[in-house]
Amino acid sequence: MTEPALVLASASPRRQELLAALGLPFAVSATDVPEPLDPHLPAAEQACALALAKARAAARHRAALTLGADTIVVLDGRPLGKPADAADARRMLTALQGRTHRVITGLAAVRSGRRQTVYAETAVVMRPYTDAEITAYIAGGDPFDKAGAYAIQHPGFAPVERIAGCYCNVMGLPLWTARALLLDMAPELEPAQPSDTFSRCAVCPLRGG
Repeated sequence: MTEPALVLASASPRRQELLAALGLPFAVSATDVPEPLDPHLPAAEQACALALAKARAAARHRAALTLGADTIVVLDGRPLGKPADAADARRMLTALQGRTHRVITGLAAVRSGRRQTVYAETAVVMRPYTDAEITAYIAGGDPFDKAGAYAIQHPGFAPVERIAGCYCNVMGLPLWTARALLLDMAPELEPAQPSDTFSRCAVCPLRGG
């Protein structure tokens, strides 16, 4: 079987769902790249470096274009990754409660020795959810594979009050940014416009042509 011309270096079902909106066949190659966070480095720089490490790991011995992504939540200048356990998830969600933070997703594309990175940033205001809601959300198991320990799209917890920027970026893959990156690296792929699938993308401030 011939491998698709695009490979996603992520096992995240959210990123796979989002990437599918670009209308391109793609293979999935999960990576096991460590994701340490350095509070002394700019979050955008870290997100792009981790995305590139993932893309490179998945791109070995492949001719396909490989796309990597990494998302970091930044609160008061401090980066938050994925929670290590329930206590860590509670710490993050309590700190974010009713506050504004930034979500940064770095993207990296690698093919035939060429590489390119880019990032998107969204400001997110959390609603003043209760400690009981935090407890119930953690008990459901949803926070543990997510930067900042939350999913903007979770229907029960619904932690976000409002955003300024790209919604898909908070989910982990800014689609207009990803589309522009793919067009630059491999224009022959001809990715679709994400607004054809998600109505929210039609009003995204990152929307391109």
